[in-house]
Amino acid sequence: MQTSNRKDYYGGALMVLIGLGAIYGGTGYHIGTLSHMGPGFFPAALGGLLALTGLLIAMSARSSGGDEAEAPVEGHPHGLPDLRGGICILLGILAFLLLGHYGGLLPATFAIVFISALGDRTNTIKQALLLSVGMSVIAVVVFWWALQLQLPLFRWG
Repeated sequence: MQTSNRKDYYGGALMVLIGLGAIYGGTGYHIGTLSHMGPGFFPAALGGLLALTGLLIAMSARSSGGDEAEAPVEGHPHGLPDLRGGICILLGILAFLLLGHYGGLLPATFAIVFISALGDRTNTIKQALLLSVGMSVIAVVVFWWALQLQLPLFRWG
């Protein structure tokens, strides 16, 4: 098993363990039904999805064998890790917090997606803009219209 496959296998196994722990923790509360969800329903359902995803990742790493070429080493050529992605994600979260409080759902969603998308060096500004607009539309439809989240679309101040 190659290094990248081994990482996928162990990462998937860790996801399964965390998912099973969430299911176990959720069963300590009333789970309820789909129409009348209890406080344990969401952790148990999310844990089940996490365990299933981890199982699929671990199985794909196990079944791929060792025929693939070694994955390229990420980071800079001089050996330092590439921090751009992590920094952009953290800045995106901070922008979401600030804009969600002072600007509303739409600018906050646009900002978090745009800034986080710039963390990937393969994304262009145009791709980040298109992704941000698309995710903003989805957020408005799902959270503001369908779920009627109590966060206004726009807030000034």
